[in-house]
Amino acid sequence: MTAFTVALVLVVAAAGLLRWRRPAWYWLTFGVFLAALRVAFRYASVMDACGLTVPPSRWRLALARVANRPVPESRAPRIVRLRPTRTGLVLRLKLRPGQDAFDVSAATDRLRHSFGMYGVTSRELRSGVVELRMTGYDVLQRVQMPAMVDRAPMRIPVALREDGAIHYRDYRTVPHGLTLGATESGKSVYQRNLVAGLAAHDVALVGIDCKQGVELFPLARRFSALADNPDTALELLDALVSHMQDVYQLIRAQQRISVNVPDAEIAADIWDLPADMRPVPVVVMVDEVAELALFATKDEEKRRDRIITALVRLAQLGRASGIYLEICGQRFGSELGKGITMLRAQLTGRTAHRVNDEASANMAFGDIAPDAVLAAIQIPTETPGIAVTGDSSGGWARIRAPHTSLRQAVNICNRHADRTPDLPALAAFRPAVAPLPSARVPLSKAAPATA
Repeated sequence: MTAFTVALVLVVAAAGLLRWRRPAWYWLTFGVFLAALRVAFRYASVMDACGLTVPPSRWRLALARVANRPVPESRAPRIVRLRPTRTGLVLRLKLRPGQDAFDVSAATDRLRHSFGMYGVTSRELRSGVVELRMTGYDVLQRVQMPAMVDRAPMRIPVALREDGAIHYRDYRTVPHGLTLGATESGKSVYQRNLVAGLAAHDVALVGIDCKQGVELFPLARRFSALADNPDTALELLDALVSHMQDVYQLIRAQQRISVNVPDAEIAADIWDLPADMRPVPVVVMVDEVAELALFATKDEEKRRDRIITALVRLAQLGRASGIYLEICGQRFGSELGKGITMLRAQLTGRTAHRVNDEASANMAFGDIAPDAVLAAIQIPTETPGIAVTGDSSGGWARIRAPHTSLRQAVNICNRHADRTPDLPALAAFRPAVAPLPSARVPLSKAAPATA
């Protein structure tokens, strides 16, 4: 009995230590089993307390009356599947007649307390089926991306969601994006993760960094074009507009619209073209967009108008030609001048890190997801990297990108430098970089030759 008590104390102490120092390990060893037991034993009473049950149907009441049996109890949604994950539990529910997915979504906070989980989110899979994703610990405190991710062209795993799922930046689904954040909010780390993820894909990276290139120029080996001042940025954007028009001419020539061609073979964008004729897609990254919109003289105002006009044209017309915009900044409101709100309306994907005022959060989500504004202004200062992301569908989630240092991003870009395509339209803006040093250094015992 003494040995059993000692072993039990050691197990409890180990569990407590893991829960304090390594919550992910605690969840995989102890937490998932205990959480599954809580859900199994408390499910019926919790659903009844949360108002997620329906009274018995009339035919069941009539059958009980005829058989002289007790009145049937109210029924909770049926558990279709209970699946443990590396961060929590996934519970798939089949709703009873008369129940709505909104009822389950409204009760997620009560379910979190009742089941003893860190977080609970709900989403509707199809009519009558709802999925509850429960997290057993704070997955955003120490972000660990899973080893197995869904790989697809132009689909980049860039961050981790608060429900434990991976947040992807899918350029083919959401072509253009806007990223806002105050100083030291984690915006640069998010951008580095994007560049590091895109480096392994067959894509041309174009950067505009008006902070004298301190953010993007260290990654120059993987960029097909770079600009570090507004004057060069204007010339680069004009070249991109010309490149876009050339791509549309190629698509137009290859549409092959005739009576004998099926509709599925008619090209409407670069992804409908044959692989051997498809132009390489281009991702344009603009760092600190306000530097392109500010002006102090009449000449700078004319330059600014041309820059914003070019960005608006790329945002409106660039998707089919394979040009995607990723615009970053601290603020992005109407105070930056005419054309800014028109440009913002074309940026479907929105990501906001910690902001300094509610107006900045409204710039990101006020027109697509008002509920996300409150979440954006509540991001604490001591947790850089946490952000709120949303799109035009109205849905939003809290995410956090894994910390990627500039050295790590540079190493990834150097490793994939051979994938950097040469675009003739952007050849004048190709950054000049020295060749990579050889990985193998010859060793020789001979003394150097002397003259």
